[in-house]
Amino acid sequence: MTLELDNEAFERLVIDELDLLPDEMVEGIENVVFVTEDRPDDGSLELLGLYQGVAITHRERYGFGELPDRIVLYREPLLSVSDDLQQLRDQVHVTLVHEIGHYYGLDDEQLHELGWA
Repeated sequence: MTLELDNEAFERLVIDELDLLPDEMVEGIENVVFVTEDRPDDGSLELLGLYQGVAITHRERYGFGELPDRIVLYREPLLSVSDDLQQLRDQVHVTLVHEIGHYYGLDDEQLHELGWA
């Protein structure tokens, strides 16, 4: 049985999970928009989230007027790996942390060292 959640309810869940992230993780985020989409462009269910931008560790010049980076969470893939609402919340949390880590230029090991993952 696949968990079902409409776009609006999924977006609210993502916002709730963003609000629960540690302050030290989110306070340094600038010029990033968080969005939800049904599926990746290729239509697959394998990709749960995506960071689109240049990690702050690789930016040479970044200033006013730049288009924002994007962190995308994909509703249908996240639902497909979740048996219930709590598991979905956990998956959204892990995906947010992972994609925010890409923004900061961190790998999974560094995320664990910081206690974020």
